[in-house]
Amino acid sequence: MSRRPLTVGIGVIALCAAVFLLRLTAAVLIPLVVSMLLFYALDPLVQRLVRWHVPRPTAAFVVMLALVGGIGAGGWVLWPQIERVVDDIPQGAAELRRELRRARGGDKSTLQRVQDAAKAIDAAAAEAASPPPRTPGVTPVEVLQPTRTTDWLWSGGAGAVTFAGQALTVLFLTVFLLGEGDTFKRKFVRHIQTRVKQRVTVTILKDIERQIETFLRVTVTTSVIVGLATGFALWSIDVRQPAVWGLFAGVMNVVPYFGPLLVTGVLSAVGLLQFGTVAGAALVGGITLTITSLEGMVLTPLMISRAGALNHVAIFTAIAFWSWAWGATGMLLAVPMLMVFKAVCDHVEGLDVLADMLGTRDEPEPAGVSADIRAT
Repeated sequence: MSRRPLTVGIGVIALCAAVFLLRLTAAVLIPLVVSMLLFYALDPLVQRLVRWHVPRPTAAFVVMLALVGGIGAGGWVLWPQIERVVDDIPQGAAELRRELRRARGGDKSTLQRVQDAAKAIDAAAAEAASPPPRTPGVTPVEVLQPTRTTDWLWSGGAGAVTFAGQALTVLFLTVFLLGEGDTFKRKFVRHIQTRVKQRVTVTILKDIERQIETFLRVTVTTSVIVGLATGFALWSIDVRQPAVWGLFAGVMNVVPYFGPLLVTGVLSAVGLLQFGTVAGAALVGGITLTITSLEGMVLTPLMISRAGALNHVAIFTAIAFWSWAWGATGMLLAVPMLMVFKAVCDHVEGLDVLADMLGTRDEPEPAGVSADIRAT
């Protein structure tokens, strides 16, 4: 066997193994990635306190305590509205059922006609299929396993415990990273053999820090704009608990493309449950889609692309891959991880092809190549 096919086969196997390990170790890697993002977001505040002669470990603890306190205070303020959202779901569903019953007073609705057609197709298929042989005198029995509430509570409790454990891991790891500062960077660079590789490593680390800080600044700004605009718009048309839905829209704005679609779908359902009409759902969904489209599908990807020199195809593919690998958390972390990978590819020899594929700049082709591409 020639060496090239063997090398390609080993590379494919290694790639599959790496993807499998990413899914297998998600519970460990996700807190590490979130902690690194929080480190880059909060480190400027810690450095400012250090310049005011506050010891760095104390400054890290104070900044993290302020963050946790702010999140807790916001949750305490919004908790009554969150409870009302949960309480409104049965009431909205009952109103929707009443509207459907009133609509059924005349001719059959489209949904009923579709259901009748499906039943007719099922009956025809049952007649065409040969019935299974039955033993005379024996009545077939179907055993149904009941759903136990204890199993549901156990699975929900286990998920809550896992989430709490990961949150504590992120909390302590972020405090430790903020307390250490650039210590790990200096140690890492110190053990690199040559001065050339040291300079390249320092350049990569600075590029990663710059891109992550820019991404966080852009994301926070646009999310606040989307959250405030959505909350105010929903309040103006008397949608209940607009602050909760504004917060939801702001958080989901972190995810380009998919976030606006999810927010539009959820808030359209909220409008349908509250107003009980398709017109109400269309109004809420239209307003939400307008806000999230202008911000989430145009401005945010454009600013992120400029900040990280990433093209839209790379961003979309990264979101699709990481949402498959790590679920909703991977969807939120896809873009910053892609920025880090792009920064490494920009400065490592041999990865320039990947850097060019991920980037936004189109390098000039050699003579004749453009004509050949157009011809194909």
